[in-house]
Amino acid sequence: MKFRLLGAVSVVTQGGVHPLGPIKRRSLLAALLLRPNRPVPLDHLMDALWEEEPPARARGVIQGRVSHLRASLTAIGAEAHGVELLTQSGAYVLRMPEAMLDVHRFEVLAAQAREQRAAVEAVTLYREALSLWQGPALADVCPSTPLQAAARALEELRLAAVEQLAVRYVHLGEHAGAVTVLRAEALAHPLRESLSAALMGALQRAGRRSEALDWFHRTRRLLADELGVDPGQELADAYASALRGAEGRVAHAIVGDTTRASDEAPVPCPHTTADATDATDATTDLPLPAAVPDALAQPGAPGAPDVLPRAPRGFHGRAAELVALTRAATGEAPVCLVTGPAGVGKTALVLHWAHHSRAHDFPDGRLYADLRGFGDTREPNLMEVLREFLPALGVAQHRIPESANSAAALFRSLAADRRLLVVLDNARDSEQVRPLLPGGSRCVTVVTSRHRLPGLIVTDNARPVAVDVLGPQDGTMLLAGVLGTERVLAEQAAARRLAELCGGLPLALRVTAARLAQRPGWSLGAMAAELSDETRRLSLLDVEDTGVRAALRLTLQQLPAQASRLFAELGRHPGTHVDRYATAALADTDPAAAELCLERLAVAHLVTETAPGRWTMHDLVRLYARSLDAGPDALERVLDHYIATALAAVAAAEPGNEEDVSLPAGYLPPAAVREFRDRAAAVAWYAAERDDLTLAVAAARTAGLHGRCWRIILLLWPLIVWRVRDGWVPLLETALAAARADADRHGESRVLNVLGWVLIEEGRTAEAVTRLGAASALASRAGDVVAEANALIVLAVAQAALGSPDEAAQGCERAADLARTTGNRTTERLAMQHLARHRVDAGNWRQALDTATEALAIDNGSGSTDVPRILLLMVRGEALLGLGNAVEGIRQLDLAAREAELFGYEDGAVRALGVLLRVSADPELKLRYDAAVARLTTRT
Repeated sequence: MKFRLLGAVSVVTQGGVHPLGPIKRRSLLAALLLRPNRPVPLDHLMDALWEEEPPARARGVIQGRVSHLRASLTAIGAEAHGVELLTQSGAYVLRMPEAMLDVHRFEVLAAQAREQRAAVEAVTLYREALSLWQGPALADVCPSTPLQAAARALEELRLAAVEQLAVRYVHLGEHAGAVTVLRAEALAHPLRESLSAALMGALQRAGRRSEALDWFHRTRRLLADELGVDPGQELADAYASALRGAEGRVAHAIVGDTTRASDEAPVPCPHTTADATDATDATTDLPLPAAVPDALAQPGAPGAPDVLPRAPRGFHGRAAELVALTRAATGEAPVCLVTGPAGVGKTALVLHWAHHSRAHDFPDGRLYADLRGFGDTREPNLMEVLREFLPALGVAQHRIPESANSAAALFRSLAADRRLLVVLDNARDSEQVRPLLPGGSRCVTVVTSRHRLPGLIVTDNARPVAVDVLGPQDGTMLLAGVLGTERVLAEQAAARRLAELCGGLPLALRVTAARLAQRPGWSLGAMAAELSDETRRLSLLDVEDTGVRAALRLTLQQLPAQASRLFAELGRHPGTHVDRYATAALADTDPAAAELCLERLAVAHLVTETAPGRWTMHDLVRLYARSLDAGPDALERVLDHYIATALAAVAAAEPGNEEDVSLPAGYLPPAAVREFRDRAAAVAWYAAERDDLTLAVAAARTAGLHGRCWRIILLLWPLIVWRVRDGWVPLLETALAAARADADRHGESRVLNVLGWVLIEEGRTAEAVTRLGAASALASRAGDVVAEANALIVLAVAQAALGSPDEAAQGCERAADLARTTGNRTTERLAMQHLARHRVDAGNWRQALDTATEALAIDNGSGSTDVPRILLLMVRGEALLGLGNAVEGIRQLDLAAREAELFGYEDGAVRALGVLLRVSADPELKLRYDAAVARLTTRT
């Protein structure tokens, strides 16, 4: 599957181009594809889909378009390819592998081409990149401002690739090839002077000097007629070169280098209105510049300082980051902010980019300063850095001002008219960087930091470029760069495992590779086995004073004490994600203070916000946090947080069905508990936290905290009931063992009840009867009437499945009587609902109808739809059909199906619609049934 934006917006599958429908739907897909894997706010989509003010119903229209687009993607099996259209906090996210998108592929190929030193390979890559274009970008979408701006930006990228392709053709001596690609684009973009200048250079190189002069006059007339302006400096330089036939100047015209030697006189443009034949006369009035050696315009030439450290060795991958950095470095005086965690390779990325990707863009020099914001050594002050920069720009030491402000002002003035690259590495904060920003409009500044430096984004419009860990393939290739390809290929699985154990962190990978390089007899598998031991992993990833622990320690030293303490507490969290409430419980503080600390840690790249309000740690960072001292009660506090939150979730998800679960001994109440506005919010929390809740249970069991262990599992029952076929038995067996170890009969009975229900749904009915009988007996001995009633209800389901409907009905009647003695109307209604079901299955239509009607009259305590109500409506419908009242029976079943669809109870919708299909041939029912089955299949 592929997505196209470079031409008509389309989705391509093995069956061909998939039709997307109306222009609004194509525009919606385009807006989402332009920001893949990122939330696109509804307001942004409205701007993209309407040229003028969106109509009042715009939000509804977009929701409808999203629904249709999601259905289209589902129909072509997009989810199987990792593509999913999600709704996220008032925005939409198109989750997808970016390699499917032609724009991403184009940018990666163009970046690889720029890095290629061999012109032949570069030409091949540029041609492959340009072949992805099927026409003008976003050719068939709404002509809205955001989409048109995106189309123009993509076209700029394409033209830049065309110009660079021409450069590489010239390097190969294929001047005719350069002329061919440039002429077509110059004709299509007649006012783009850089194309005309490049074409003139290529024509002259191809021995077609007169054509080059003709092209200049053609462009000059167009500029005058269309814009009322004269040719710019670049085109004027190309004209002067064509007149003289100066090969050195032609090369500069093709690559777009407009630098002039200090002793060059400006070349005036001819201002006559004559046609191209006037070129001969014009030459007599033009003062021609002296020949300028090529070396003066190249980085590293005399007078052009170049103090960059050497390019990193063994650099691999990072194509997407290189593209992002190149994109961020365009425009007027850009400040690029390269951020990422310690050891991720920010400096290596920037130096590689500076040496290979942009070698010809900074003819006036490249400056570098290590600000040592995260080192053991003292940071250089402003004057120390300027005493390095100013002499590099030609200022004698004795002429450097004594005042830091004056020295900084001198630096800015010297940079004002130069094309400089300034790399400020390892910046601690924005304040450290601002005085060192050059003043020139053509300067590019690249800042690297472990912190995000939002202040620099606010005050200086810095453009962030995030650097994350390497993927498994790139991590393996990094190992191969140090150890040799043969050694890695001999143990490919072990090499991939090493990349995983190092978490894709380049620093960790290089330390691992260094250890293996010193031990040529060691296998990669043996090293992977050692790193698999979490207690030793960090120590194995240290070499002398370099390693993961040292890097993280230096990062942590820059943080306030409160954030550092919370970082240590996070190491005690048993799961992989935290929110503000779990963090507050760990640190024994309030959620607001916890969130502030989390944001500080996120700025330092010690935690990552994976979704709004949810943070995670890199595996190696988590191991480091666990090695630090934390409060003795941290684990108990976070487990009790989960118990408190789960109790609130049960109350919101199943109002009136709250479990009577006692709190564990030594319970530590959290300062605040999350509130759930409705059932959907509670179910969303259950789904998001399921993995972490499972890990919390494992930690509680390991620590011998049995009372907390079984309670957390038992409080998952709303999710267990809703996703009953999700393999819950092992977890419930753990809860059962914990309840018995805790000597809690109440807990043991409740766990056995839920376990019995799951076993029935898995088809293990005979086993379920044994478990449920034990649950009922335990509850009776413990005097827990409600638990006994619930056990009898579920036991009746098993008995009916084994062919004993009368016995099942008697159990439900007994359960209803028990519930009435305690005044528990919810359990009474549940017992009657099951009793009505057993009577329908036995063909006792009138009794079933009366029982269901009586149960529906019992208020569920919430005044809203719930699962028992839907099931009771279904029973009423079936009973009415059995009694011959087809019209009312169909109405009741349709009501049950519609409430189930609105409630999100897919299983109930499938069952109700299935009964309706047996008595009605309405085609709409079949469509609804198929949709409910699809949703149910997706959920399970």
